[in-house]
Order: sequence, then C-alpha cells, then structure tokens
Amino acid sequence: MVKPAEPHATHREVELLDTLRSLGGSARTAALAEALGVSEETIRRTVKALAKGGLVQRVHGGVYLTNKDALSPVASRLGKQADEKRRIATKVAGMIPNGSCVFLDVGSTTAFVAEQLKDHRDLTIVTNAITPAQSLVGRGGNRVYLACGELREVEMGTFGADTVDFVRRFNIDTAVLSVDAVDARNGFLLAGAFEAEVARAVTECARRRIVVADHSKFGQTAPIIACAPESVDMLVTDRPLKPVFEARMTDWGIETVVVKSRI
Repeated sequence: MVKPAEPHATHREVELLDTLRSLGGSARTAALAEALGVSEETIRRTVKALAKGGLVQRVHGGVYLTNKDALSPVASRLGKQADEKRRIATKVAGMIPNGSCVFLDVGSTTAFVAEQLKDHRDLTIVTNAITPAQSLVGRGGNRVYLACGELREVEMGTFGADTVDFVRRFNIDTAVLSVDAVDARNGFLLAGAFEAEVARAVTECARRRIVVADHSKFGQTAPIIACAPESVDMLVTDRPLKPVFEARMTDWGIETVVVKSRI
C-alpha cells in the first residue's frame, strides 16, 4: 500500500509560503514577522532554508517567490502555453468514454480538458473548480457536481475539509490533475497545501489518475508534494522527457504519453 505523501517543507516554511502567496508573492521581512507573529530572526532563518531549496529568492530586507506562475489567477494562466495545453487536453479527453465519472481540478490545463469534453455525453463531472463546472453544465446530459468549501480567488476553486469530504463520496473513473512543478526527486508538486489535500483525496478514490503537465513545469519547484508519485497512473505532456525524468517515471510505474506537435 502506498503511503500518502507528506509536504517536503516544514510547517513553518509552508506557513510562510502561504503568507507570501496571500501578499502577492513578495514581502518585507518585518511584514512577514508581523503577519505570522514571530521574530524577524525566525523569518530570516525560515527564508534561508527556503532559498536553499530554490523556493524563494532573498533580497535586502525581504523575499519573493521564485515560481510566480503558481500565483497567477487561472484566467491569466490559460494564455500561457495555450497550444500545448490544448493538445494535452485533446489527448486526455479522447481517453475518457461517455458515461464516465471524471474529476477535474483547478488547473489551467484541466480547464482545457473540460473544453475538450463538451461533446461527450452522460458524464458525471466532479470538480472543485468554477471554470470546468461552467464549461460542462447543461451539455450532453452531463451531471456536474461542484464541491463545497472555501472559494479562493486566485485558483477560482473551493478548498478545505468540506471539499475533501465531498470528493471522497464519489466513485471516480478518471481523475485529471494539474501540478505547479515536476521534480525528479519528489515527483509532482503544488504551491499550496489546500490543493494538495484535494489531490491526495482524489488519488485515493479514483480508478485512474492522470497528471497533465506541459514542458514548462519540469525542473520547476514548489513546496508541497501533491501526492505519492506511485499513486499516479499516467503523465500526459507535450515534449519527450529528459532522461532523468523518464527514468523516474519508469521507477514510479507511471505511463508517459507525449502528444504530437502540430505540423
């Protein structure tokens, strides 16, 4: 039995990263100390550890996140690598038969998957994301279930304990999951703990788990392990993997599907 993955950042580090995200990705040391109720020296020690892992960049008197894409609202991320995401989405949609129960998360690539599922029929869509729900409701006899929870502006999705409990009620045939980074050591990474909680719940109850990630995600970093990489069945991406990533996917038992570029 695969053990659930744990964050590879400490509680203090995750707390600081979440605060940075809420402040727009950068902040003064003094502001972080006040927000977290700790000393500036504690902030400096935490920032030093995060900088060593490549998660933040230190500047005089402050700090900023290195992976700014994870902070961008879904609407703005839809325009980045749009052709690659659309090709990935078309491939994934072709693997999903009519009548399936499908989970779609809050990622921009999964929003493209939702668009490609519009001609499917009789799907049961489970999602914590506003965009896929809007795309698929009222089409082809689909039934759309939008998870309850706290609605967060950046992700335009719901999160929290209620969201996790809601997702676990469903017998999901295929879960389509997006990530903020792919790391050769720890696998699939996310910027926020809330997203990871949902990802882990879904991988526990879905029959098939597909991660969608374009080439820009590889070699990036983020603080939270989304799920145990061994719990993922398939990775769909737009470029052949570098040998180190190809070897790791083989080690983890993950089938890699590379979509063809347009001629």
